Amino acid sequence: MPRLALYALVVCVLAVTAAVVSFTQGMWIGVVWVLLAGLSSNMAWYYFRKAKLDRARSAAS
Repeated sequence: MPRLALYALVVCVLAVTAAVVSFTQGMWIGVVWVLLAGLSSNMAWYYFRKAKLDRARSAAS
């Protein structure tokens, strides 16, 4: 797994955890954590897919 994808995945997990804690404590700042989780999950997907396509492209050459 590419390093940037792994970092983004870790940020996503931490953001989801922070959102759950925030919402259970009744704080609306959890909305920001949910948005950060969405952004970081998209980044993880992008970097994982990019690495997969790069491997396939180099194998075809």
